[in-house]
Amino acid sequence: MSTQVPIDSGATSQRLGNPSAGCETLVVNELTDGLLDPACPMLGPVKDGGQIIAHTAPGCWGPMITPAIRGGHEVTQPVAVAGAEVGDAIAIHIEEITVTSLATASGNDRPVEGRFLGDPYVAACCPNCGTKNPKTVVKGIGPTSVRCAKCDADATPFVISHGYTVAFDEDRSMGVTLDRRAAEEIARDAARYAALPEASVQNPILTFASHDLVGVAVRTRPFLGQLGTTPGVRLPDSHNAGDFGVFLIDAPHEFSVTAEELEQRTDGHMDIDAVRSGATLICPVKVAGGGIYLGDMHALQGDGEIAGHTCDVAGTVKLRVQVLKGLSIDGPILLPLLEDLPYLARPLSEKERDRALTLAKSFGLEAIEETAPISVIGTAVDLNAATENGLQRAAALLKMSVAEVKNRATITGAIEIGRHPGVVQVTFRAPLEKLDRAGLLPLVSEYYSIVV
Repeated sequence: MSTQVPIDSGATSQRLGNPSAGCETLVVNELTDGLLDPACPMLGPVKDGGQIIAHTAPGCWGPMITPAIRGGHEVTQPVAVAGAEVGDAIAIHIEEITVTSLATASGNDRPVEGRFLGDPYVAACCPNCGTKNPKTVVKGIGPTSVRCAKCDADATPFVISHGYTVAFDEDRSMGVTLDRRAAEEIARDAARYAALPEASVQNPILTFASHDLVGVAVRTRPFLGQLGTTPGVRLPDSHNAGDFGVFLIDAPHEFSVTAEELEQRTDGHMDIDAVRSGATLICPVKVAGGGIYLGDMHALQGDGEIAGHTCDVAGTVKLRVQVLKGLSIDGPILLPLLEDLPYLARPLSEKERDRALTLAKSFGLEAIEETAPISVIGTAVDLNAATENGLQRAAALLKMSVAEVKNRATITGAIEIGRHPGVVQVTFRAPLEKLDRAGLLPLVSEYYSIVV
């Protein structure tokens, strides 16, 4: 049994267990400045079957108005998993996600010209003194409160064109958007309301006191916008996906990559709302140890994240890891909770199976296909290309044609939008025989309680 360790935001990471074989439980408090670099040291290793407990910082808006954060988000320092080698996969079982923020703010973004070099997420610069990724200080509240520490210029590379501040109830199950008075009151104590971890260096977005939507009640359902493994090439964490990643190709800044190098991404930045407590995410291993990282917790989000951003929060996360030897995959595979599966993709009930078998026998068939759900993630520059990417990944995984995957996703599943403009889920019921040959049957059948 794993030893349960409480999160201490002021502590360094703690290791429990036998270090030589990987520790049983690893408590992670270190955050990166948003760069995922296979050359950087990892924490751990945690053993195969071990637990990672992490304290995460809000993603998106806070880092977006903090030019010194170079990768677009603050995520946890990657953790190595004992025995994970290039060409394997790691199943990440999400055991618990808990929101700790008391409030958050978000909205549509508008990049400010003259304050970045090609990409406002990763290449900010001061419009006055020209310092790249300048350190900043917060003076007062409002959208001009983030100032260059060197010359005092207004230095945020983004402003909110239409935004809101949300306060949560005690158990973080409901929220409501606030008026100007309440938003400004929270803005004056922004770090406390955001519950920023000790290691966080971001300027809390609550400081902006956005209040364009007032009195809107919202339900919460937290999930991780960032969860995955370290890519095979250095990438900003916000761009470790096929849609944001294309902005790095031949970019005019230090994070420029080629199209071929971008293929080494692991698509850890998905913003898929089904990556939540109880789900299992299977990730490719493209560097020794895997390098599991996480962050960008969202309190809630509708499919597509069509506003570009949502309610980013701090929180605590508990994960359990499982190495899948020899499962060579290009991108993530998700096993969503039953309630998150499209209607057509849900496993057949015993009653449905009996009715289908009776129908089949009436037409001379002796059996019906045995299947289980699977959701393959696709990412690319737009939704059409992302769908094609997901279809191709699914076809390669299960050794079937893209045409067959299209048919199966049409009659036993769906194409779901994770993030606009270019993250999708290709979800369908796959034949158990194909899952077995791919090495996924034990995991999938156990997860969905399917007898094989």
